[in-house]
Formats: sequence, C-alpha cells, structure tokens
Amino acid sequence: MFSDRNVKTGILYGISVGPGDPELITLKGLRLLQSAAVVAFPAGVGGKPGMAEQIVAQWLNPTQVQLGLTFPYVQDDAVLSSAWQAAAEQVWQYLQQGHDVAFACEGDASFYSTFTYLAQTLQQIHPEVKIQVVPGVCSPMAAAAVLGLPLTMRGQRLAVLPAIYTVGELEAVLDWADVVVLLKVSSVYEQVWQVLQRRNLLNRSYVVERATLPNQAIYTNLCDRPNLNLPYFSLLLIQVS
Repeated sequence: MFSDRNVKTGILYGISVGPGDPELITLKGLRLLQSAAVVAFPAGVGGKPGMAEQIVAQWLNPTQVQLGLTFPYVQDDAVLSSAWQAAAEQVWQYLQQGHDVAFACEGDASFYSTFTYLAQTLQQIHPEVKIQVVPGVCSPMAAAAVLGLPLTMRGQRLAVLPAIYTVGELEAVLDWADVVVLLKVSSVYEQVWQVLQRRNLLNRSYVVERATLPNQAIYTNLCDRPNLNLPYFSLLLIQVS
C-alpha cells in the first residue's frame, strides 16, 4: 500500500491508563484517547479482553476503530520480535493515512510496558513516525495507595524488580534497598516467601492483587501464607527498613 505524500502522518500516542480503575486515567490521557480515530491495545487471551481494553472500554465511542494487537507471552526473542514488527505495521497502516492512534497500556507507558517495544520497533521501521507518551499511575504507586502506606519516605532507597529474577538477585537487593517491590510475583512467590522468612521480613511484607479494581485482594501478614494462588497482576511490597 502506498501512502499519499500530501496526507499528514498521524501521531502514535502511548496512553497510560493506570492499574485498573478507569478513573485513574489522566485528563490529558482521556482527551487524547477519546479524540483518536484508532484505539489500540494488547489483545486479550482466549477471546477475553485484556486489562487495558477493559479499562478504556467505557470511555470509547462507537465511531472509533478498536485495534487489538497480539503480543505473545513468551521469552523467545525471535517470536517477540516478529510480533512487534507485525503490530508496528498494523499501526502504521493507520498512521500513514493521517489517523492518530492511541495505544492504551495498563500502568504507565514507560514502566515495563509493551508500548515501549511497539514504539521502538516503529521507529526502526519508519523513522519518520511521530510518537508522544502520556504518563500515568503505575502499579507500585497504586499498591501503596490501597495499602494506605507511603511508597518511600525521606532518603529511603526503592528497588523494583520485574517477574524474572533469581533468589540470589533478590537477596542482593534486600541487602541495600529500604523498600522493594516485586512485580508479577505469582510465578516466584513460594521462593520469595522462603527468603522473607529467613530474613524475618514476612510481617513487613504485603501482597496486592488487582490493585484498585473491585476484586482487588490485600494480604498484610504473610507469616501463615507460604502458598498463595495469585493472579498475573499481583505484586509484593517489602518494607526492609
């Protein structure tokens, strides 16, 4: 498909839509989300809508194109790269026709976000692309809010670890950080629990699942919870000191 050189290329917006509560989208994010001709988001699994799609659903209007993009949950770099390229070309088809595309991503668009890979891939394939990012509320901030705790105070050192880390890495971080947040902790929870038990930190650790959603759950004392069947969107906050 050839683009019309007289058509101004659309802008790709990375819209941070927050951790779950639709009212946590910023005013700017909501304005751009509702004004874009196309709203893209990570496609859900098994025919079910993904988190970002669920968050923005009530804010969209019937005239907007809704574009679900497939990003497989794998660690194979070749598979991921292929998926990012395919998604980038799907988005480019609209951008080159002059349509703005708002990509909705849960949490913050610059914080362990799928949007980063989409944007970088688009920039590599089509360097002329215009991209803007609207910041938002990420999950550690949301978790601290629902727990009623400050995330950090004064000179406290904060460490955030994604889902893929070893026990050794966690031990090293616990040696220097004052507050530690473990994202998507479900796959490693039992190993983490053992580390916290050895360090007498179970009574200073908190698990939050689906923060800010109606079905959120909070576990404030982990001493008697060596096994928790946690969903994907769960994190663990540790107040080391």
